[in-house]
Amino acid sequence: MRIDKLLANEGFGSRKEVKQLLKQGGVLKNETVIKDAKTHIDPESDTITVFGEPVDYKPFVYFMLHKPGGVITATEDNREETVIDLLEPEDQLREPFPVGRLDKDTEGLLLITNDGKLAHQLLSPKKNVGKTYYAKINGKVSQTDVEVFQNGVRLDDGYITKPAELQVITSDTESEIYVTITEGKYHQIKRMFEAVDKSVLYLKRLAFGSWELDSTLDKGEYRELGDEEIDYLKQLTTKK
Repeated sequence: MRIDKLLANEGFGSRKEVKQLLKQGGVLKNETVIKDAKTHIDPESDTITVFGEPVDYKPFVYFMLHKPGGVITATEDNREETVIDLLEPEDQLREPFPVGRLDKDTEGLLLITNDGKLAHQLLSPKKNVGKTYYAKINGKVSQTDVEVFQNGVRLDDGYITKPAELQVITSDTESEIYVTITEGKYHQIKRMFEAVDKSVLYLKRLAFGSWELDSTLDKGEYRELGDEEIDYLKQLTTKK
């Protein structure tokens, strides 16, 4: 990796600003001053300092976002605000992306990372990673619905979903439920309830496995994951 790219990724400024930094002679590679922006370095083995400050290179970033409604799950859009727009500029440097897709009006837990391998495995139906949601439903959710979800729901296009766990909190003309699915078809939960003649009024994702939305995060807020959380998510994907 070129030194100018590394320093830019680490938040030391734009490529142009980094070049000026290098000219000042404050950047050292293994205690040797480097001024050429094209100098190649190995961030895993080389020691880089900027005016005595060590550069701690991390190839991947992991953030937990409490997604608010009205924001689209995308990296960029010409008209709509995206979940990436909610990140501080320095946290956008490594080009992170949302793992999975929450509808514009859906709230809750969203993982944002640039770790493509982890993202792919978390979303793979073969890994059976449960994603748990809370929802308000227009209609009385019954034990029959619980059994239908347990056996797989036939969607409007004929696809039969994998078994889903439906837990009824309250059952009335407007019901409250928890539902856990292990796949992520387009508008899946909304379509599953439409298949049993009901509609989703409100939807919020609460968890990946037992990795839960941080209750201290307000809507639109995010934080970096700790090492234990990252390890847990990676362990989730070892399931077959």
